[in-house]
Amino acid sequence: MEEKKLKAMFFNGSPRKNKNTADMLQSAMRGAEAAGAECELVNLYDIDFKGCKSCFACKVKNSKTNGVCALKDDLRPILERCRQADVIVLGSPVYYSYPTGVMRSFLERLCFPVGTYLIENGQRICLRDKVIPTAMIFTMNCPEALMQKIGYPAILEENTKVLGEIFGYSETLYVYNTYQFSDYSRYDFNAFSEEDKRKYRDEHYDIDLKNAYELGKRLLADRKSVV
Repeated sequence: MEEKKLKAMFFNGSPRKNKNTADMLQSAMRGAEAAGAECELVNLYDIDFKGCKSCFACKVKNSKTNGVCALKDDLRPILERCRQADVIVLGSPVYYSYPTGVMRSFLERLCFPVGTYLIENGQRICLRDKVIPTAMIFTMNCPEALMQKIGYPAILEENTKVLGEIFGYSETLYVYNTYQFSDYSRYDFNAFSEEDKRKYRDEHYDIDLKNAYELGKRLLADRKSVV
């Protein structure tokens, strides 16, 4: 009998479908495929949905919606596929120190139904029947030193922490100093040197892509180890 392929889902929280965040997700997908996964990519800006409405239907005892988001919109079938997935990877640019608004809304809908207000042996009970390795890929315009100075890790790692608590495992990949414009001369921009950014990209982008590839591959190995 042919072995069932593991399913990996990837979510692009950028409005751009062919730039930095999308490139990293595509590379992570190739890594997951190399490890034997069947992959699906969802561009969140294409989906008609909103964040959690705090209806608490997912928390009602003995109900059909317990542990499930009850909102009926285009995201609902995607969330159902997430419940069946073996790996989930989320990618987002950093806007004003946070993931994009659409990614934040998605995180609310993805995580809140699975987490509960129930504590057992000091641990929160989560309504999942398996560990689902997850990851966040953050792309950002600022260099690594500035990112550390202004405190991005403390903010962004909260997203990874929640994913790890809800789904059992999570990690973060940072992509720094990204190239934002194809033609910098068209825009008001002097906070960074275009020449320096181009040089950094030429020296590091392939490394970033390789790191994303290895992330996708590694998460599948992590999932196989707990099957």
